Amino acid sequence: MIKPGQGKLLIKLARDSISSYFLRNEPDTSPVQGFSHTQGVFVTLYKNNQLRGCIGFPEPVFSLCEAIIKSARSAAFEDPRFPPLQKEELKDIRIEISVLTVPKLIEVKKPEDYLKEIKIGKDGLIIRSSHGSGLLLPQVATEYKWGVEEFLGHLCEKAWLKQDAWKDTTNRIYRFQAQIFKE
Repeated sequence: MIKPGQGKLLIKLARDSISSYFLRNEPDTSPVQGFSHTQGVFVTLYKNNQLRGCIGFPEPVFSLCEAIIKSARSAAFEDPRFPPLQKEELKDIRIEISVLTVPKLIEVKKPEDYLKEIKIGKDGLIIRSSHGSGLLLPQVATEYKWGVEEFLGHLCEKAWLKQDAWKDTTNRIYRFQAQIFKE
């Protein structure tokens, strides 16, 4: 569990990762040297309360420090939904970091059981199929005031699947939780 004061350091690292990119430098990681454990993380950028980029690693494949640097820079410059962030935009960007628990498969006997298993506002979801995968952070369902079935439908769309693909038991749905830090 990351403490709120530590979360501020992670936000600062994300911002420094983006600003140092413009200068072709590496960010200063000395304040966050203790974050060497691997952890999944997403960095979300907002401009005027609108999504401006969101990239991350659902699985713990990098140290938390490295995952934040890579995610922040990718959200700013490589999210295919948006043009790369311009230097003059940085002052208008608000950063949110979601530090994830390890995703766990939700085991159900029938698809309708997902409706009882998934907790809105607590669970983020990943769907994995033979055609691709999609992920939605826990806060997305809350922000859009979705119920569980709507959340599942949007998850499927994110993976380029039909909205009811969650009912196909060959597709696997995982849940995770997130500790969220915002500027």
